[in-house]
Amino acid sequence: MIQPGVQVILNRMHDEQLTVGLFVTCLVDLMRPSVGFAAVKLLENAGCRVVVPAQQTCCGQPAFNSGASAEAKAVARQVIDAFRDVDYVVAPSGSCAGMIKTHYPELFADEPAQAAAVAALAAKTYELTSFLVDVLRQKPAAGTYPVAATYHDSCSGLRELGVKAQPRYLLSKLEGLSLTEIPSAETCCGFGGLFCVKYSDISAKMVDAKVDDIAASGAKLVLGGDMGCLMNIAGRLQRRGLAVEVRHVAEVLAGSADDAPAIGESDGKP
Repeated sequence: MIQPGVQVILNRMHDEQLTVGLFVTCLVDLMRPSVGFAAVKLLENAGCRVVVPAQQTCCGQPAFNSGASAEAKAVARQVIDAFRDVDYVVAPSGSCAGMIKTHYPELFADEPAQAAAVAALAAKTYELTSFLVDVLRQKPAAGTYPVAATYHDSCSGLRELGVKAQPRYLLSKLEGLSLTEIPSAETCCGFGGLFCVKYSDISAKMVDAKVDDIAASGAKLVLGGDMGCLMNIAGRLQRRGLAVEVRHVAEVLAGSADDAPAIGESDGKP
């Protein structure tokens, strides 16, 4: 059954174009712009008008997780202002979307004057695949992508936003794509933002366990929705000499996987 709020949006889409603000994320901006371009393509193909506010910044999660509330608030205020006038905010990251949707209300709980703006932003913020499936009701992607793959569920996307079935649904009709579930699909890869720096030994053991499962599955491609996780997994795969590619799910869904080398691989340019 379609929820009333979603039905209003579906009705409205017949009359006017939704304006979606793309929250690019730090890692996509600095390390993997191709994910941002893929997200824009997916949203535009779904009929949305996409804007990328230039004044957007980090979501503030590193500061928030470190207990630096004042610094996190300063960053969050810029995000609130940057996306005030869009219909939806969409991030190709469960981690950043989870920060805005789940933790901004907590962060500003002691500022009643900000309550309305924070609640409005949280309510309209989504992870990319969740927005495509749960709000826009998009069908699975069409095309051909012959490879044995597996999917890593990021902690924030899975536990804070309920993102699990959505990316798999969107991938389900790609011809030739064989998706094998590994036992640790829902287990943390050991990245965890600052966790991998503060507890590097534990983090290394966690990502090694993840890579063990990937290798045992026979997968030649790891997909996921968060760049931090994907970079962490890609780095460990390379250090162990395993020939497994790692890509963001948006790149495959948009048909743009060939536009950039796999995560962690060189493009061959000097």
